[in-house]
Amino acid sequence: MTKLLVSVRNVDEALIAAAGGADFIDLKEPRAGALGGLPLATLREVVAALRGAGSRLPISATIGDLPLAPLGPVLDQVRAVAACGVDYVKVGIPRDVHAPAALQALHALAGCDAAIVPVFIADSGLAPEHLQLACALPFAGLMVDTFDKTAGSLFDVMEEAALRDFLARVRAAGPIARLAGLAGALRLADLPRVRALAPDFAGFRSAVCSGDRGGALDPARLRALHQALHTAVQLSPPPARDEAWPQA
Repeated sequence: MTKLLVSVRNVDEALIAAAGGADFIDLKEPRAGALGGLPLATLREVVAALRGAGSRLPISATIGDLPLAPLGPVLDQVRAVAACGVDYVKVGIPRDVHAPAALQALHALAGCDAAIVPVFIADSGLAPEHLQLACALPFAGLMVDTFDKTAGSLFDVMEEAALRDFLARVRAAGPIARLAGLAGALRLADLPRVRALAPDFAGFRSAVCSGDRGGALDPARLRALHQALHTAVQLSPPPARDEAWPQA
């Protein structure tokens, strides 16, 4: 069954997400970009609050929207975030599918003493060579997300067939068992498609906020999303789109 990942920005939101049925707690600042990073002090506070409350939910955190070159600051931030006690460290892989820095970064990240989850930014499609390399390296998981949250959900950027191919490639990579996740301004109406694809986890922020993704976490929206994802509730899928997905 697909797990529910909820992105939060502080202790209060983390406790709401944990109580509301989240399976993963994801730490980031939505007002600072697609993978906006939180201060290290905030990461430590959230981890301490969740563990102090008895929660054993997996916790992930992003290093922020950092360029992959030079690599030194990226690796320093990975180590700093991991030292805050999170279980997974998320690192964005840039949209420029021709950037050689992405391949260099993937090799370097795979050598880090932390559970790294590369997040492929899918607005311009996925680079096959980046995905192929990532599947061959010992990452804890791989994820697809979007950069422009105003352009619609992940399903407005990528066709379901492309997402299905991403999930299949990750699962067939072996012998290392790794998680495969989807995110990108996902809404309640996207759940039929999410459930049909059955990723290991699906990330949500916009769908559980009052207003836009920068607004406050809404416990009622979170409960509704949790119920819809984890029960047999059937939602009407959104209408099919005719436009073609741009190839990588």
